[in-house]
Amino acid sequence: MPIDLFLLLVAAAFAAGFIDAIAGGGGLITIPALLIAGIPPVQALGTNKLQGMFGSGSATLAFATKGHLNLRKLAPMAGLSLLGSVVGAGAALVIPTEAMRALLPFLLIAVALYFAFRPGLSDADAERRMPAKAFALGVVPGIGAYDGLFGPGTGSFFMLAFVTLAGFGVLKATAHTKLLNFASNIGAFAVFALSGSILWGLGLAMGVGQFVGARLGAHFAMRFGARIIRPLLVTVCLALAAKLLFG
Repeated sequence: MPIDLFLLLVAAAFAAGFIDAIAGGGGLITIPALLIAGIPPVQALGTNKLQGMFGSGSATLAFATKGHLNLRKLAPMAGLSLLGSVVGAGAALVIPTEAMRALLPFLLIAVALYFAFRPGLSDADAERRMPAKAFALGVVPGIGAYDGLFGPGTGSFFMLAFVTLAGFGVLKATAHTKLLNFASNIGAFAVFALSGSILWGLGLAMGVGQFVGARLGAHFAMRFGARIIRPLLVTVCLALAAKLLFG
């Protein structure tokens, strides 16, 4: 691969890491970049999971360091997200996803409208609408399975679940989303790695860009909270929906 194209992909990973740490949707940048670079689709998805782990892991570490996450306490929930993604990735080998691709843009538009027009959204926690155990055993592995099966919008769906069902404030929801997305990335990555669908050199180099970008994005999110997370989340959801609708 020409060095200039290689460096452009690393730069794309940096930008994706920054945006993903705040609002999700980093794959909206990296997957098209990999495909435009001539990477075959399956290898593009596998390589994207490798480099994406660096971004979600970096953001998770940043939020935990600042006290927004208790990694020991949340480990079982992260494990459920990982297991869900393994099941989803395995199912992706045999289940057609055309119907999901057709429905997803409208789900993302609904998420964008919710965060755009729901009054009172802030960094303050609200009333929980689902018991913690039911949320962990039902919602978390379900979204993790979606990440393994299909992927786009996973962070947005985790955000929506934490805000609407768990009653989390926007910043707290963002921090927890990064941890669970990191776990689901690991599960899907393992499936792709076993199938030999990863370009390791490129993926690791992009991972460095993701790590740095996500670190900066997480600190940006912690500094500005809902003021920046909310509008960027709406923008990312609408951009991803437009990408899926119009190509």
